[in-house]
Order: sequence, then C-alpha cells, then structure tokens
Amino acid sequence: MKFLEFKQNLKDFITFNLQDIRKIEPGFDLRRLSEWQRKGYIQKLRRGYYIFSDIALNEEKLFLVANRLYGPSYVSLEMALSFYGLIPEGVYALTSITTRKTEHFKAPVTDFFYRSVVPKLFFGYQLGTAGNQQYKIAEREKAVLDYLYLHPEMSTVAAFDEWRLDADEFLAQADLQKFKRYASAFGQQSLLKRAHSFLDFI
Repeated sequence: MKFLEFKQNLKDFITFNLQDIRKIEPGFDLRRLSEWQRKGYIQKLRRGYYIFSDIALNEEKLFLVANRLYGPSYVSLEMALSFYGLIPEGVYALTSITTRKTEHFKAPVTDFFYRSVVPKLFFGYQLGTAGNQQYKIAEREKAVLDYLYLHPEMSTVAAFDEWRLDADEFLAQADLQKFKRYASAFGQQSLLKRAHSFLDFI
C-alpha cells in the first residue's frame, strides 16, 4: 500500500495503532512504518501508536490522543484546570487519570502523563467533542478533587494560595453541591477534610 492510499484510509483517525492498520490491510508490511517515519510522514507517539506529521493539533485533538494512547483514561489535573481557565499558567504536558498503573510517554507532540487511581474513583468526567469524535475530560469539580487527592500537601492556606486557582472563576463555573458529593464519594476522610478546607479558602 502506498502512503497516500494509507493516509486516505485512516483520514478520520487522530491517532492510529497497529490494530487499526490491520483492519484496512491484514498483510500490511510493518517496515513501511519505519520508512515513513524516516521520511517524516508519520510520528510515533508510543510503541504501536502513530500520528500523521502534518495534522493540525489543537488542545481538544490532543485530548483525543491522550484518551486513545492509554486507556481507560480521562484528561484531568493541571490540563483540565487550564482548559477551564481555572489556573493562570500555560500547561505544556497533558495529564490524565487512569485505573491502570501510573505512566509517562514522551512524544513529539507533547508529554503524556497518567496518574493511577482505584477503579471506584474513575468517575466525574464528561464527553467533549473534537470534529466528529468524543474525548473524556474531568468535570471542573472532579479535576479539582483529583488534584487534591493526588497532592496531599494541599492542606493549608499557604498551599491553596500558592496554587493560584482562580476562586471567582471556580465559584462561577462549579456546582458546589456536586463538589461535596464527589468529595464524599472518595471515601477518604483526609481528602474530605482538605476539600472542605479548600471551600473555606475560596
């Protein structure tokens, strides 16, 4: 299969893997992937996952890539907080929550970080749309709680202040009753206490 035909067959994929390739050509010669990488036609994101080099990526397309690259997962933590305009800093790595082991993939397009939680904490995400595809991203309330859960040092006024989360924006966007329900669902008294301290702070 020539590259242009290959690309046409996978034109609806933001990222593709070996299984996707086998579906369009069961006998595909995997040496072509190395050749096309050398020629700069495609880039490898992690073992077995690729992206076309000329694709125009934006935040939401990167969210699709993150979901696909290591699943089950949803975008959360710093990346979700930045996407919702809740923290002022630009975020240069894409952080997600997963029920699998903690992982990190350094890819040409960005760094993908995955933080592990137990399955019962894999909730509180919503679907966003990029083109004709959907990605999973934490709701505002869950993104904050995921951050508090994975950063137990976030327990003092000084720590909350240093975080620089936009309190006014969070209060305008978030459902505080949902925040409290989600905090209780973690089933961890220390997290619940820090969540209430956060609410007191903002």
